Amino acid sequence: MHRADVAFDATVDGRPPGGGPGGDRPRRTYLHPFRLGKALAGQSVLAAAVLFAGDAADVWHTPWFVVFPVVFGGLALAGTVGTVHYVMRRRRSAISASTDSTEAPASSSGSQAIR
Repeated sequence: MHRADVAFDATVDGRPPGGGPGGDRPRRTYLHPFRLGKALAGQSVLAAAVLFAGDAADVWHTPWFVVFPVVFGGLALAGTVGTVHYVMRRRRSAISASTDSTEAPASSSGSQAIR
């Protein structure tokens, strides 16, 4: 069987073409979730590096004190965005936890014995 034949065979691994049910593509899972606050912190430091690299290459002149508002302003913005994202994520998990546990507890007397 040629490699091209395997790509179009619907019975490879017993799954439909596309990998998911009904031929849909499987959902991509990532190793780490995307954190916008960390991305903003990195971009603020990168912006300061680009400013001073342009100054070192004599493309433009950047005063020495520009690094402080660029880096610290970016870090403050990143902290704010990270805090807002944390609060939203925590609230979302609390809402889903409160809707999942609608049944009465097994025992209200403190005993863990199942009767």
